[in-house]
Amino acid sequence: MAEQHATQPAPSTEEAAYEDFIRVVQDAAGLDRAPAQRAARVVLQTLAERLSAGQARDIAAQLPPDLAAWLGPNGRAEPFDVDEFLRRIAEREQVDLKAAERHARAVFLALGRTVSSQEIADMAAELPKGFAPLLPSGERIEVMQADVFIERVAERAGVAPDAALRAINAALETLAERISGGEVEDLLAQLPPEFHEPLRRGDALSNGAARKMTLEQFVRHVAEREGVAPDEARTHTRAVLATLREAVTPKEWFDMTSQLPQDYTVVLARA
Repeated sequence: MAEQHATQPAPSTEEAAYEDFIRVVQDAAGLDRAPAQRAARVVLQTLAERLSAGQARDIAAQLPPDLAAWLGPNGRAEPFDVDEFLRRIAEREQVDLKAAERHARAVFLALGRTVSSQEIADMAAELPKGFAPLLPSGERIEVMQADVFIERVAERAGVAPDAALRAINAALETLAERISGGEVEDLLAQLPPEFHEPLRRGDALSNGAARKMTLEQFVRHVAEREGVAPDEARTHTRAVLATLREAVTPKEWFDMTSQLPQDYTVVLARA
């Protein structure tokens, strides 16, 4: 008598959709299955805290039940920015901010392949500009990694990486004080989370309004914050701004530099 083999039932459409979603997260974030499931759960739960109840429900309606359950609305949209979004993910997953950002990008990519483009657009409309680099559609902004930015500044300025980081923080804080709050928000959307704090400090100092300062005043502020002589600060500022030019889109560079007076040309030139 021939031996009979039990056959496994084919997965349902919903199960297959769930597996496809998790597989995208695995591939995009470089995770094993269990960590990818944890990342998907945490990112979707945190996203639900940021979206309106109606938007969360609309997205959940297009997801398989196991994923939709993680996107359960909490009744109100908490008005936090992308930094707080990533901080919550990092805390809940027990990972650093760089990993939290990578996981968030992977989950948003999976969302973009699962729900309609209209729902992605509706979701993006509810989120601040700072979320743009994470989103799966629209203009894709490839954010320069912080370590790459630091390495380029160090090479241009002829300093060690720790000194380059001090120069970056000092120059970005002063720049955020000099330009409008709207331009600061645009920069936040195109720079890695490691550089958001100095930008927010400078923006808070000027209350979101562009504070007038000559180039000499700008360099003096950078020197004081960095703890170096003005001539050295000028060299470092030029290195930071040259690297910033490479890190942001041409439109953002034009919009930002349009707010700076003519005497800044010497530190804005390509280096």
